[in-house]
Amino acid sequence: MHKLSSIVFLFIILITKLSCVQNQNPNKKDGFENKFGIVIHGGAGTILKKNMSDEKEQQYKAKLKEAIQVGYEILKNNGTSIDAVEKSIIVLENSPLFNAGKGSVFSNRKKNEMDASIMCGKTLNAGAVSGVTNVKNPISLALAVMNQSEHVMLSNKGAESFAKVQGLKLVDSTYFYTKSRYRSLLKTIKTEKYGTVGAVALDKFGNLSSGTSTGGMTNKKWGRIGDSPIIGAGTYANNKTCAISSTGWGEFFIRGVIAYDISAMMEYQNLSLQEAAYKVIQEKLKKMGGSGGIIGIDRNLNSVVEFNTKGMYRATYINDSIQIKIYGN
Repeated sequence: MHKLSSIVFLFIILITKLSCVQNQNPNKKDGFENKFGIVIHGGAGTILKKNMSDEKEQQYKAKLKEAIQVGYEILKNNGTSIDAVEKSIIVLENSPLFNAGKGSVFSNRKKNEMDASIMCGKTLNAGAVSGVTNVKNPISLALAVMNQSEHVMLSNKGAESFAKVQGLKLVDSTYFYTKSRYRSLLKTIKTEKYGTVGAVALDKFGNLSSGTSTGGMTNKKWGRIGDSPIIGAGTYANNKTCAISSTGWGEFFIRGVIAYDISAMMEYQNLSLQEAAYKVIQEKLKKMGGSGGIIGIDRNLNSVVEFNTKGMYRATYINDSIQIKIYGN
């Protein structure tokens, strides 16, 4: 009897989780049918024009454009925000340009140890993974944790075993090796650069979603985990307020619960997305000694990109208008 009750309980949980990805007709009565858009980022840090060749700049812009177009087309064709977020991030994970997936940095153990998280604003369900080393697209594993398990976060070998059960693409660790990232480890670069990638989206059904993926910090030790897989710090989405994806010095984003704090200011202080993002990133985070930034979008299609570093790889695609930027304003 106890076993039957457990099965029923698990079934109820999975049905609830899956409700975020169920499609339906756009809710025209509430005016959401023409409100959809997506914002993505590829990390923030000391990104200066003088240190960037024209060729490399074009490579970054081209990949950002490719990634955001994938998500925007999904939304335009009545797809869900959670699907748009995942698929856009996959494009960035598959590129060696960004510190996620293929381009992940090396830890002190000379391994690529990746984290990711994703969240549905409709149900407040979320999935996250940390320390995975052989999953080609960690963001897809995070989504599987959200949709196919009763858990929120899995780590290391357990997460990898779950990925295998779910039939996700597993690769040899050599897939993640890139010469530039390995050189970064050997030099232990001290310049401020955060290579996390992320996406936030609003679909035609009025649902918000967010996702974040990263290789973490170069030369990280002792199984260090940053903010990217932490719900409320690196990723947060709530249909009442906004969807946020963070990038920066993870320890400070965890301590400040940065992504959730923006949502909380909107909900409890009635601040706009722009106002809340500015207060959290330019005032609270700076006062703590942290650096980095966020991308966000709210249920009314207002979007924001806020950062206190020299630059941030980012793109927005709203109302058929696309903008791609790298450097500070």
